[in-house]
Amino acid sequence: MSNPQQPPIAIIGGGITGCAAAYRLHQQQRQVRLFELSDRLGGVIRSERSGEWLVEAGPNSMREDSPEITKLLVELRLDSNKCLPRPDARHRYLVRNGQLIAAPMSPKEVLGSKLFSFVTKAKLAAENLRRPKPRETDLPLAGLIRDHFGSEVVDYLLNPFVSGVFAGDAEKLSARLAFPMLWALEQKYGSLLRGFQAEADDARAHGRPFPTPSISFNNGLVSLPRALADPLPAGAVEFGAKVEQLQPGRPWRITWSRDGISRTEEFETVLLALPAVALAGLSIGGRTPLAALGAVEHAPVTSIFLGYPRHQVAHPLDGFGMLVPAVEKRSILGAIFSSTLFTRRAPVDHVALTVMVGGALRPELTKLPPDRLLTHVRRDLTELLGVTGMPVFARHHVWSASLPQFNVGYERFLDAIQQCELAHPRLFLGGHVREGNSVSACLAAGFRLADKALA
Repeated sequence: MSNPQQPPIAIIGGGITGCAAAYRLHQQQRQVRLFELSDRLGGVIRSERSGEWLVEAGPNSMREDSPEITKLLVELRLDSNKCLPRPDARHRYLVRNGQLIAAPMSPKEVLGSKLFSFVTKAKLAAENLRRPKPRETDLPLAGLIRDHFGSEVVDYLLNPFVSGVFAGDAEKLSARLAFPMLWALEQKYGSLLRGFQAEADDARAHGRPFPTPSISFNNGLVSLPRALADPLPAGAVEFGAKVEQLQPGRPWRITWSRDGISRTEEFETVLLALPAVALAGLSIGGRTPLAALGAVEHAPVTSIFLGYPRHQVAHPLDGFGMLVPAVEKRSILGAIFSSTLFTRRAPVDHVALTVMVGGALRPELTKLPPDRLLTHVRRDLTELLGVTGMPVFARHHVWSASLPQFNVGYERFLDAIQQCELAHPRLFLGGHVREGNSVSACLAAGFRLADKALA
């Protein structure tokens, strides 16, 4: 039960960050009001079941990468609903010269892999001897990896990985901000390979899996925001709510509208869990102090879910999926083997693929009509996976501004956020524009927002 004696806390934005903040505050018996412009919670997390097909229009999985997340899943009673990758999803494929090659997962596999030349394998061996060399300035992620391993690793390992995670351009992404773990490993060990090995050894010594597993739920990732919002009392969430004005003070005054009717409410604290574009246009005290965030670059992505009878796909699909390097000159960024990765994604004797297109390197493809884009996609799937015929099930989703790019120089946006907070007491900002794109990062951001509100 919320404590009616304490002033309410406003949360603007009903993505995973806003839902997590609302859940944490409700646990602490604080009254919350969650304002969401759309008619649903979860932001880019969107799971849709159609018969026996389960479509993930946004992220397909999340990392259970902290004890806090494990504890949360138990609290939400999602631990019994959790899906781990199936045993036959053991490979992660990369494409080279039109062929799928399993990504090497150990030094022994690297030596035997067809992915890299002898020269690159020699560089990998020599990298293990590097000593720490502190860097004074940030640099593009591609520059960091090229310095350690050479261009072939950038082309055939880093670039497709970055496309799969950020839909970004490794030549522009900040090594320090986009992949802080790599930055920290280089600072500590010099050798990235030696750093990864040390992290793996430490995880095993403490009984933790390394890398942390990807998970989902029986009815998709949308189970998480739904479970977070479920305990909230009736009336706590306002859908279709357009926030028009924030007026600083003690208390804060928020003016919002729905169906042309405006309302004003008072709050002790305001938490902003909005994307960059919404933050840039937000009126605070009659000004737009976050207008600089309108320049944040985003990578548009189209997600295409395709279902086929099993006999129409020649490849065994014995993996998480495949990533396609840009140097291969294909239309697709990659594909997740959805029905291999988790159970209950496709009918019996059928398979499901989630194909990603566009990103920072091919944004123009996201503007193609679905039928024209499918023609490009089918050509790649035929040549790479042996897919024949038309899909028996298809869904097409376009995300034009869901993935902010943490490029070199992104600090100016983080500074703008910090300055806004400093200028407006009891206003706190968090979410993927500040903490990163992963589900677990946005979840943790919501908990941090709630903790700040409680302080």
